[in-house]
Amino acid sequence: MKYSMKPVLMAGMSLAALPLFAQKANDVTAPLHALQPNYPVPYNPPTTAALKQVLDRVYNYLDAATPVSFVNRNTGVELSSLQAADTASIFKPGDFRLTSYEWGVTYSGMIQVAQATGDKKYADYTNRRMQLLADAVPVFKPIFEKYKNRSNPLRSVMEPHALDDAGALCAAMIKAERAGNVKSLRPLIDNFMQYISTKEFRLPDGTLARNRPHPNTIWLDDLYMAVPALAQMGKLTGDKKYYDDAVKQVVQFSGRMFNKEKNVYMHGWVQGMNEHPQFHWARANGWAIMTKVELLDVLPENHPGRAKVLELLKAHIKGLAAYQSGSGFWHQLLDRNDSYLETSATAIYTYCIAHAIQKGWIDPVAYGPMVMLAWNAVSTKVNAQGQIEGTCVGTGMGFEPAFYYYRPVNVYAAHGYGPVLLAGAAVYELLQSNKYKINDSALQYYEK
Repeated sequence: MKYSMKPVLMAGMSLAALPLFAQKANDVTAPLHALQPNYPVPYNPPTTAALKQVLDRVYNYLDAATPVSFVNRNTGVELSSLQAADTASIFKPGDFRLTSYEWGVTYSGMIQVAQATGDKKYADYTNRRMQLLADAVPVFKPIFEKYKNRSNPLRSVMEPHALDDAGALCAAMIKAERAGNVKSLRPLIDNFMQYISTKEFRLPDGTLARNRPHPNTIWLDDLYMAVPALAQMGKLTGDKKYYDDAVKQVVQFSGRMFNKEKNVYMHGWVQGMNEHPQFHWARANGWAIMTKVELLDVLPENHPGRAKVLELLKAHIKGLAAYQSGSGFWHQLLDRNDSYLETSATAIYTYCIAHAIQKGWIDPVAYGPMVMLAWNAVSTKVNAQGQIEGTCVGTGMGFEPAFYYYRPVNVYAAHGYGPVLLAGAAVYELLQSNKYKINDSALQYYEK
């Protein structure tokens, strides 16, 4: 007589209760569709508490790493007051520069985290440093007008020489000015706006441009280095000319640089070139999409250019969605999957798409889950010290792939911090106003 070795389940007996040799997971005995995949980043939606812990780590690091004072460069002794400043006075050294365009983004990020979470310390971070700049400029200006050959720690604020000096920092200053928590910022704002509106090099049609690395070159990055400041100035003053210039820049940059087949931007455009090698650098696309989001935030509903800017935003988000990797990140070159996964661009896209959902500009069911995946990816790059890993360092313009493929990444690349703060703020708001849960193993969006 032969006996079968196949497991026979008695009433009330589970597969797990059978002897190990008798168990066999197959389509009959186990719900295979419910097996837990080996995701490279967390897949479930984050909690607001867990998200805030990530942001607090970033805050704690940055607050310690960016002192709010001046010292004597020769002795290292902190100035007792600004009235003690002289040509030997410098910012107390830290990990980052308080007047860089990257820190303009960081100041804006701190403001938005405070608004999203209600935690005042984030706004205080920006207000304290903005107040230091506002108080220091009137003191340092006569000193360095007299001694022009000396190194001036506030040169980029007092005498901006490029959009990098002016735009992002100016936009953050106007946000702080509108909030009413910093005194005497308006002279600095007006000085920046004079540079952007009347001194920065432009093409004959008024498009903002540079003369490097070639004459008459448009850098996609410059959208963010100018347009948010123009838009915020329109909001601050009510003067339509600022809105008009902001919209013109977005439309004219896009006409030259937006690839309508891929729905993403090329990094650079040179007037003298008949053919343009298209390198779709991730962070430049980040500056472009964040420009459109910040412009739409303040652009009047009845402005004749609003529909076009919104159309470009929707197309750009659609294009970016097609290039998100399975890990939630985007690649350094968006359409080159063998280029590395980059943190700052991923954070910017997370912020912009989440914010667009909140504003009702795009479909939350279509785009909400990808935002959660992207934030989960970004959160894995905030180390225990609060530093942001995986951020590409500052990058010029190239016309061959190796330049972009091998740009270094560094925790001191300041470009990552503001975007992570902005992303965290937007996702925090999204989690509060919308519902995300797993349904049949997949993350889905539902209205509350």
